[in-house]
Amino acid sequence: MSYFEGSNPLRQRMIEDMTMRRLSPKTQIGYIRGVKKLATFLKRSPEDATAEELRQFQLTLAEQGTSNITINATLSGLTFLFHKSLNRPDVMLKVSTVPVPRKLPTVLSKEEVKQLIDATHSIKYKAAFSVAYGAGLRIGEVAMLKVTDIDSSRMLLRVEQGKGKKDRMAMLSPMLLSTLRQWYKHAKAHHLMLPGGWLFPGQNPLNPIGTRQLSRACQSACLDAGLNKKVSMHTLRHSFATHLLEDKVDIRIIQTLLGHSKLETTALYAQVASKLLREVVSPLDTLAL
Repeated sequence: MSYFEGSNPLRQRMIEDMTMRRLSPKTQIGYIRGVKKLATFLKRSPEDATAEELRQFQLTLAEQGTSNITINATLSGLTFLFHKSLNRPDVMLKVSTVPVPRKLPTVLSKEEVKQLIDATHSIKYKAAFSVAYGAGLRIGEVAMLKVTDIDSSRMLLRVEQGKGKKDRMAMLSPMLLSTLRQWYKHAKAHHLMLPGGWLFPGQNPLNPIGTRQLSRACQSACLDAGLNKKVSMHTLRHSFATHLLEDKVDIRIIQTLLGHSKLETTALYAQVASKLLREVVSPLDTLAL
């Protein structure tokens, strides 16, 4: 039995509070999921939960082997509930987020990126992968592009409401523009695209392509290309940033192109830019042994 389902008044209040703050549907689902876990643990609705009960809840999650990422996501939902919906921030005093080890991103070489794109049989996916790599867009940003977001006069792509609800401009290279034009002509000729509509429509052209569909296509292309790496659409974005860094593009420009709010997030790519690392002279080699 769940104590945070359907018409539960607290659930409805929390949904209203999230809606009025314009939280994304994905964020709302995650927050509700976290509170449901607590309700299941308590075996009652959590409005009168105590700080000690929340402490025991986090301890139980840790003992069950719950990942640090999941624990933090769960606590984010509880923080919203007790801070915003219940106005009881003191209940959260005995719980704490846990550190998440930062792993280096998987990066493809330029040759491997070409293999992946060349192995893609669909012109639609070839164009989508080219956008992810050629402009450094996130998978959700690729999916939500409209035809009108292409500014060929200034050679820019407009990214509306990317991560953090921010608009930004991304680069549009001549080769990427050529690929997108090929896809546009094909889509128009086969009635796959609506005038001024989604650049990458779903099966119903009124809707954008789904991110899962893009992910599956990327994994399939990776297999067809014979790449022995775990590759996703985000790998193409990582590769975009790393290759720009290796080509000596200023890191602050890369930060702007990626839409990163913090420079240290972009600086992570310096650790996987193998070309740059190879060019560094070891102090051992400067010694006269």
